[in-house]
Amino acid sequence: MTTARLTAFLCYRDPDAMVGWITEVLGFHVVRCFRYGDNLAHAELRCGDAVVCVQADDRGYDIPSVKGDCVGAGLYVVVDAAEVSAVHERALAAGTRVLIAPETTAWGNFRVELLDPEGRQWSIGTYLPGQPDL
Repeated sequence: MTTARLTAFLCYRDPDAMVGWITEVLGFHVVRCFRYGDNLAHAELRCGDAVVCVQADDRGYDIPSVKGDCVGAGLYVVVDAAEVSAVHERALAAGTRVLIAPETTAWGNFRVELLDPEGRQWSIGTYLPGQPDL
């Protein structure tokens, strides 16, 4: 397993609930967790080569609102096609807002777009960004 070279960090009002959603719906697993007493201060979650750090929102950050089917920024997680469908099913079961149901884009990405419970957008798909054209 390699160390991730780009890691996202996200601050959430309810970090424990978000760690639960990210693990249960998206299929990440917790690799580290730091608490101050009963409060989650920082958790590191991994899915393949992707790492996301969840932190407590102690400042009341603003999250962009949805316009159409997008918030204007989000996280993209590369998975295989079967996992796109599995994530979609788990998202529906969890009551997650689906912004774009599973589809294949013009550039060949089989993806699903989700809004997490605190309003951040997650794209789960098969496209491999950063690969040179052949």
